[in-house]
Amino acid sequence: MKQHFPLKNVQQEKRIFRNRIFISLGIVLFFMLLLVARYAYLQLMHFDEFSTASDQNRIRLQPLAPARGYIYDRNGILLADNYPVFSATMSRADVEDIDDTVERLIPVLSLTQEDIDRFKSRIKTSKKTERVSLKLNLTEADIAKFSEVKYKFPGVSIDTQMTRYYPHGELFAHVIGYVGRINDKELKSIDKNLYAGTNLIGKIGVEKSYEDLLHGVPGNESVEADAHGNVLRNLGRKEPVRGNDLYLSIDYGLQVTATEQLAGRRGAIVAMDPRSGEILALVSSPSFNPNLFVTGISHTDYSALRDNLDQPLYNRAVQGAYPPGSTIKPMFGMGGLHYGYVDWNTAISDPGYFTLPGDSHRFRDHKKTGHGSVNMHKAQIVSCDTYFYVLSYRMGIDKMNDWMRQFGFGQKTGVDLPSESEGLYPSQEWKMRTRKSKWLKGETISVSIGQGAFTATPLQLAMATAITANQGAHVTPHVLRESKGSKPYVVHNAPDGKIQFNGKPEDWIKMRDAMVDVVQSGTGRGIRTPMYHIAGKTGTAQVKSIAQGKRYNESLLTERQLDHGLFIGFAPAENPEIVVAVVWENGRHGGSAAQLAKPLFDYWLLKRKKTPVRPADHQISGGLMTAGIKPGELPSGADAASSATATTQAPASHSEDTE
Repeated sequence: MKQHFPLKNVQQEKRIFRNRIFISLGIVLFFMLLLVARYAYLQLMHFDEFSTASDQNRIRLQPLAPARGYIYDRNGILLADNYPVFSATMSRADVEDIDDTVERLIPVLSLTQEDIDRFKSRIKTSKKTERVSLKLNLTEADIAKFSEVKYKFPGVSIDTQMTRYYPHGELFAHVIGYVGRINDKELKSIDKNLYAGTNLIGKIGVEKSYEDLLHGVPGNESVEADAHGNVLRNLGRKEPVRGNDLYLSIDYGLQVTATEQLAGRRGAIVAMDPRSGEILALVSSPSFNPNLFVTGISHTDYSALRDNLDQPLYNRAVQGAYPPGSTIKPMFGMGGLHYGYVDWNTAISDPGYFTLPGDSHRFRDHKKTGHGSVNMHKAQIVSCDTYFYVLSYRMGIDKMNDWMRQFGFGQKTGVDLPSESEGLYPSQEWKMRTRKSKWLKGETISVSIGQGAFTATPLQLAMATAITANQGAHVTPHVLRESKGSKPYVVHNAPDGKIQFNGKPEDWIKMRDAMVDVVQSGTGRGIRTPMYHIAGKTGTAQVKSIAQGKRYNESLLTERQLDHGLFIGFAPAENPEIVVAVVWENGRHGGSAAQLAKPLFDYWLLKRKKTPVRPADHQISGGLMTAGIKPGELPSGADAASSATATTQAPASHSEDTE
């Protein structure tokens, strides 16, 4: 039997088909409208924002670090140079996972924890596209190892950067100082735009004092880069402004001479021009190699310097506070004349000691049997302690303080070097404020001969001596002579004040003559010379106190318990051109310290113009191409210059007069 199928309902099928078309068109139209709305959102409402973001992915403004200014001595000898090194760098824009990348780079670049910590500290605060150094001064081995695996580290590149080099090593370390990697504390205080692309900043010395002049102004470069930070083409460039060059008052030859005198000893020497306040030489011994600090000193090297008993990092010339001993007797004597407690004819009888009224304690003179009848002139020549004990008893500590502060004691000199110590010149108010107790008259006696609570820096002694040489005219010590570059600057070299002195003008001349006789026939006679006159004063400062009734016995003391030897002086006495202050730690006697000063006077007055000391011809002075060579491995210019151009003069045996 034949089966019959119903006929198709054409109308119904058309209707279903039409509905499906409408639904499909609706869906398509909905998504088209959604896409148009998204385009409108991106292109109309947020065009500027996303256009800028797109350009930043493609076009970058990279900072260009300025070259640091050079530092020269007064003769144009280069003291601080720049040289190129290879550095591994990356930015947050080019590397997705900074921590993972750094971790994988440790064996490749031999990264230390110090390298990692410095990098992470800096990159946190850097701009997204700023390239930050992971490791400076890469060796050839580092570069070779990285080249083999560079494909594994997209966004990391090897760049050339300029860094600092000190060609004379230890010779100028405490004057010039050094630069080092910017640390967390400095990052908070510096202008990050000014230091964009820069890793180094002045840490101590001239490098720190004149950081604003030496640093310069960064430029920038507009480049087109791919997603991995590789530069495709340069679009524009604004050149950086190089830092100013500094010309110091320091004389290379005099610095070498002073350094040789302190070789193997602990102490400091400061030489100044009393007419201008220019520091001609400033040496602290022992010293250190500043090149070790430039790209980051290792824990081992730093610990060796920090824990060294001789403290090579300590700038004794500016920071060291020592009992000045008898070197201050000329300044103190002028105070007695100022207040009218003595004149040049005032004489005392010195039995070898002094006692306060009603007190049996004896303040001893350095000469046990005394000096007999002593006036001001003789007191300076033989360095009679008893004379100044009597004067201090009459004057009192507060007047002594008022007078001696005019010479710069107990306060900073204002030198253009950081971390200067104030030293201490005590007073009744100071003791009550700091120790909550009254001042004792016996303490005044100790202060009168540069002992007790009285301490001074070698720089303060040099300035006080310059004021004495200038017959009361005050000068401020400084090491900068001139700055050349975008911020030119010339230092004003002239006295900037005058001590208030109520005595006669000729009193200064008489004190000068007394200081000349100290060298001609007194405690400094070991350095007298027929070539010119030196006006000087020796000093011996106790390190270990000696009990009442006991005698000083060197054989019972260790080397570091021996007395300090000090000397101050100026020459030519009639028309001073140079002041020298010497502190020789545990040098035993002021006469020995005077021996260290003599070669400086000779060089400056007799040899400087005829046979100046200069660096050896082969010495590196600029344009170094030292990639792969650590600064500490470079030759030491100081050693070469010293051996090639100068000889060391050992101090002669001191006279029997130990003051």
